[in-house]
Amino acid sequence: MYLTKPTFFSRINNTEAKTTHDEYWHPHVDKVTYGSFDYTSLLYLSDYTEDFGGGRFVFMDAGSNKTIEPRAGRVSFFTSGSENLHRVEKVHWGTRYAITISFTCNPDHGIGDPVLM
Repeated sequence: MYLTKPTFFSRINNTEAKTTHDEYWHPHVDKVTYGSFDYTSLLYLSDYTEDFGGGRFVFMDAGSNKTIEPRAGRVSFFTSGSENLHRVEKVHWGTRYAITISFTCNPDHGIGDPVLM
Protein backbone atom coordinates (compact mmCIF):
# COMPACT_ATOMS: atom_id res chain seq x y z
CA MET A 1 0.00 0.00 0.00
CA TYR A 2 1.25 3.48 -0.90
CA LEU A 3 0.24 7.03 -0.06
CA THR A 4 -1.35 8.72 -3.06
CA LYS A 5 -2.65 12.15 -3.93
CA PRO A 6 -4.56 14.23 -3.40
CA THR A 7 -4.31 14.40 0.35
CA PHE A 8 -6.14 17.44 1.59
CA PHE A 9 -7.42 19.50 4.48
CA SER A 10 -11.09 20.43 4.39
CA ARG A 11 -12.84 23.28 6.10
CA ILE A 12 -16.59 23.06 5.52
CA ASN A 13 -19.12 25.62 6.67
CA ASN A 14 -22.50 26.87 5.48
CA THR A 15 -21.22 29.34 2.86
CA GLU A 16 -22.38 28.92 -0.72
CA ALA A 17 -20.37 26.51 -2.91
CA LYS A 18 -18.10 28.25 -5.43
CA THR A 19 -17.33 25.17 -7.57
CA THR A 20 -18.92 21.75 -8.08
CA HIS A 21 -16.06 20.26 -6.01
CA ASP A 22 -17.34 22.38 -3.10
CA GLU A 23 -20.71 20.61 -3.32
CA TYR A 24 -19.64 17.90 -0.88
CA TRP A 25 -23.22 16.86 -0.05
CA HIS A 26 -23.76 14.92 -3.31
CA PRO A 27 -23.34 11.12 -3.15
CA HIS A 28 -20.04 10.04 -4.69
CA VAL A 29 -17.46 7.25 -4.95
CA ASP A 30 -13.87 8.28 -4.20
CA LYS A 31 -12.37 5.88 -6.78
CA VAL A 32 -14.48 7.58 -9.47
CA THR A 33 -13.74 11.11 -8.25
CA TYR A 34 -10.01 10.44 -7.68
CA GLY A 35 -8.86 7.54 -9.84
CA SER A 36 -5.80 6.74 -7.72
CA PHE A 37 -7.74 6.07 -4.49
CA ASP A 38 -8.05 2.45 -3.32
CA TYR A 39 -8.52 3.32 0.35
CA THR A 40 -9.69 6.57 1.92
CA SER A 41 -9.04 7.75 5.46
CA LEU A 42 -10.46 10.74 7.26
CA LEU A 43 -9.08 12.30 10.42
CA TYR A 44 -11.68 14.53 12.02
CA LEU A 45 -10.42 17.70 13.69
CA SER A 46 -13.67 19.09 15.09
CA ASP A 47 -16.71 17.79 16.96
CA TYR A 48 -20.24 17.29 15.67
CA THR A 49 -22.79 19.35 17.71
CA GLU A 50 -20.01 21.21 19.58
CA ASP A 51 -18.18 22.91 16.69
CA PHE A 52 -20.74 22.54 13.89
CA GLY A 53 -24.23 21.30 13.08
CA GLY A 54 -24.98 18.94 10.17
CA GLY A 55 -21.83 17.66 8.44
CA ARG A 56 -22.16 14.01 9.41
CA PHE A 57 -20.55 11.45 7.07
CA VAL A 58 -23.13 9.13 5.51
CA PHE A 59 -22.52 5.78 3.78
CA MET A 60 -25.39 5.29 1.32
CA ASP A 61 -26.20 1.59 1.80
CA ALA A 62 -29.05 -0.14 -0.06
CA GLY A 63 -30.74 -1.43 3.11
CA SER A 64 -30.06 1.55 5.35
CA ASN A 65 -27.61 4.41 5.61
CA LYS A 66 -24.73 4.27 8.09
CA THR A 67 -23.81 7.61 9.65
CA ILE A 68 -20.56 8.69 11.30
CA GLU A 69 -20.62 11.62 13.71
CA PRO A 70 -17.27 13.43 13.45
CA ARG A 71 -15.29 13.80 16.67
CA ALA A 72 -11.87 15.41 16.95
CA GLY A 73 -9.30 12.60 16.72
CA ARG A 74 -11.72 10.04 15.24
CA VAL A 75 -10.38 8.21 12.16
CA SER A 76 -12.53 6.63 9.48
CA PHE A 77 -10.91 4.22 6.98
CA PHE A 78 -12.71 2.52 4.11
CA THR A 79 -12.26 1.12 0.61
CA SER A 80 -12.74 3.76 -2.07
CA GLY A 81 -14.83 1.75 -4.57
CA SER A 82 -18.52 1.65 -5.42
CA GLU A 83 -19.20 -0.48 -2.33
CA ASN A 84 -18.80 2.74 -0.30
CA LEU A 85 -21.03 5.34 -1.94
CA HIS A 86 -21.15 8.24 0.49
CA ARG A 87 -21.83 11.91 1.08
CA VAL A 88 -21.49 14.53 3.80
CA GLU A 89 -24.57 16.27 5.15
CA LYS A 90 -24.67 20.02 4.57
CA VAL A 91 -23.14 21.97 7.46
CA HIS A 92 -25.80 24.27 8.96
CA TRP A 93 -23.68 26.22 11.42
CA GLY A 94 -20.04 26.36 12.58
CA THR A 95 -17.07 24.82 10.77
CA ARG A 96 -16.21 21.15 10.19
CA TYR A 97 -12.48 20.37 9.83
CA ALA A 98 -10.97 17.12 8.54
CA ILE A 99 -7.91 15.75 6.78
CA THR A 100 -8.33 13.24 3.95
CA ILE A 101 -5.40 10.87 3.41
CA SER A 102 -5.63 8.42 0.54
CA PHE A 103 -3.87 5.17 -0.31
CA THR A 104 -3.33 3.13 -3.46
CA CYS A 105 -2.28 -0.42 -4.19
CA ASN A 106 -0.65 0.67 -7.47
CA PRO A 107 3.01 1.74 -7.01
CA ASP A 108 2.69 3.91 -10.14
CA HIS A 109 0.13 6.09 -8.31
CA GLY A 110 2.14 6.24 -5.08
CA ILE A 111 3.83 9.39 -3.86
CA GLY A 112 7.27 9.48 -2.28
CA ASP A 113 7.91 9.87 1.39
CA PRO A 114 8.12 13.50 2.48
CA VAL A 115 11.62 14.92 2.64
CA LEU A 116 12.46 16.82 5.82
CA MET A 117 14.64 19.83 5.26
